[in-house]
Amino acid sequence: MSRSRRRTQDHFGRRARREGFPARSVYKLEEIDRRVRLLRRGQRVLDLGSSPGSWAIYAASRVAPEGHVLGVDIKAPTGALPAHVEHRVLDVFDLDVDELGGPGSFDVVLSDMAPSTTGQRALDQYRSFELYMRALGLASVLLRPRGGFVGKIFQGAEFPEAQAATSALFDKARVLRPDATRDSSYEVFLVGLGRNDAPPLA
Repeated sequence: MSRSRRRTQDHFGRRARREGFPARSVYKLEEIDRRVRLLRRGQRVLDLGSSPGSWAIYAASRVAPEGHVLGVDIKAPTGALPAHVEHRVLDVFDLDVDELGGPGSFDVVLSDMAPSTTGQRALDQYRSFELYMRALGLASVLLRPRGGFVGKIFQGAEFPEAQAATSALFDKARVLRPDATRDSSYEVFLVGLGRNDAPPLA
């Protein structure tokens, strides 16, 4: 990484601390939101992989005061959350959609989930794909018509399958790599806008 790029990356971490966010990842969602106009006042948002809480805090600031954010993670958030955020400690592979309100309960589903990396790139990519497809599957049931989705995935051999599945469920699908993403990372975000009438994923 060049020295100037490293300074830019460090800037996001310092900025997050200064602005009271638990992690620099908030600026990834902020950029995505700015580019696709995802979040709006009054929406109900599901945030998968919510801990330490940066995405939930940002989403709450966009949907308040009438909106609500439900965060789900196997870990608890690291600090206090705003009044419009609820957090549940759950494993996404074990939960039932009825626990989250049932079909059509959310306007937006977010997923910043990532596997614990092993250093074996192909394995890490596959595990990321599994998490992504679980998030997309939940979104396919839980989103209201015209709802939106953002999910993180490591690019690998399975990426085209994930991209095709996303395109099938939404009127528009995009691949975004926000500026706050580290140069060494092979993550991108798939964005789906306009949940269509395609059947939910099995």
